[in-house]
Parts: sequence; C-alpha cells; structure tokens
Amino acid sequence: MSALARLRSRRVVPQRTAGELDAMAAAGAVVAAALQAVQAAAVPGASTLSLDEIAESVIRETGATPSFLGYHGYPASICASINGRVVHGIPSAAEILAPADLLSIDCGAVLEGWHGDAAVTFGIGALDPADEVLSAATKESLEAGIAAMISGNRLTDVAHAIEQGTRAAEARYGRPFGIVEGYGGHGIGRQMHMDPFLPNEGPPGRGPLLAPGSVLAIEPMLTLGSGKTLVLDDEWTVTTTDGSHAAHWEHTVAVTANGPRILTVA
Repeated sequence: MSALARLRSRRVVPQRTAGELDAMAAAGAVVAAALQAVQAAAVPGASTLSLDEIAESVIRETGATPSFLGYHGYPASICASINGRVVHGIPSAAEILAPADLLSIDCGAVLEGWHGDAAVTFGIGALDPADEVLSAATKESLEAGIAAMISGNRLTDVAHAIEQGTRAAEARYGRPFGIVEGYGGHGIGRQMHMDPFLPNEGPPGRGPLLAPGSVLAIEPMLTLGSGKTLVLDDEWTVTTTDGSHAAHWEHTVAVTANGPRILTVA
C-alpha cells in the first residue's frame, strides 16, 4: 500500500479540492472585508448594532449572505463582545462603545455555498496595557495553531500548538492567561460548524489526520483571569465568571502541499 493510500485509509479531517479551497477563500475575503469595515467604524459613541449593519451591508454587496444571521435563531450578522464578554455578544443599539473598550468581532459569510469564519480583537482607541498584551497573546496563539496546519499532523497537534503558543506568550509577557474552557475551533465548509471540534489546549498526537485540503476554523480565546464562563439570560452571550477581560482571534485555515493557507484574508 502506498503512503497516500495508507493516509486515505485512516480518519482524516475532511479535504477540499483546490477549486473548493479557492471558493472558500472567496467567502473568506468577504469576511475579511466586513471585519475591516467594522474595525474602521468602531469609534467611541458608535453602537454595536451600527457595526452589525455595516458588516451585513458589506457581506450582501458582494452577493454573499451572513452565516450568523438566523443560525439557531441568532439575530445578527456579527458577534460583538466587549471587555469581559468572550464570544456571541449580540449587537445592540443600546450598547455604545467607549474609549479603551476591548472589542472582539466574530463574522461569517457564505458565498456560493461555501463558508468563511474569522474574528479579531482590538481596542476602541488606546487600550489598557494588560488588554493590549491579552489581545497580542491570543493572536500569537492563533498563529501557533496555524503553523501546525501541516499534512501528517493530527487534530490535537494543532490544539497543543495553540496551548504552547499561549504558554510562550505567558513567558514573554510575564503574566498568566486563562484558556477559555469548553470553546474552540471547528471544521468548516458547506456548513459553518462541522466536525471535528478543535480544542485550544491538550496533548498532541490524537484525533484525525490533517491532509492536503483539510480545513479548520482555528479560534483561541484567552482571558486575563479564569477560563471559566457563563451564558447570559439572552442564551447567547458568553462572559467570564470573574469579570476579567477576554480576547478572541480566528482564521479559517487549509492544509496544502505548500504549507498552511489562511482562507480569511482580503
């Protein structure tokens, strides 16, 4: 049996053809454009609902549709999570951005049946230094996970790389970070959320193999305190239990013969 045949006979993270990856990259470019527009408009005095309207407009102008809107009843096109809110914050006309807020925006779009999903964290003006470090550490953990998206690795090699990226950031910045418990990345393609679930920590060498064309949405979430969370009464918004600030970064990433390919870039 050839090496390729052996690989195909084992459990593999679902693979996409080159053309399908290009289609996913087109959807991902829409997401990237929406995130850029939202970040440009996120100034003191703006409401998170106004940011949602901007994102939806950018997405629809390209002929795509928002992945989040209506997903299990979710009422918006983005998730806007401020300070101690981790993920799934619902945009609101009453929620007004203030200087030094730490804002995480998660966005998804579907174009010609293929999904893109990405998230960024940034400050409204100058951030508190601790929040600046938190966002940087979370982005670095994402980058460590992306670097592990190579053929022959297993799913938890990516999870372990994310965790190691977090530990390296702790050493670099001289402070601990909480890894949010129970949340992580996922498979993605014709659906926004697909198996397998990708933890943001854990031992390496387990789970399905990565092969050329395998795609995962990688999304570390870190806090300045505990990794424990609770869901608010709206049944969507996830917040830290201790009130500590949180950051969330995400990209949709493919394995290729030439290394990782980020599919959610402009």
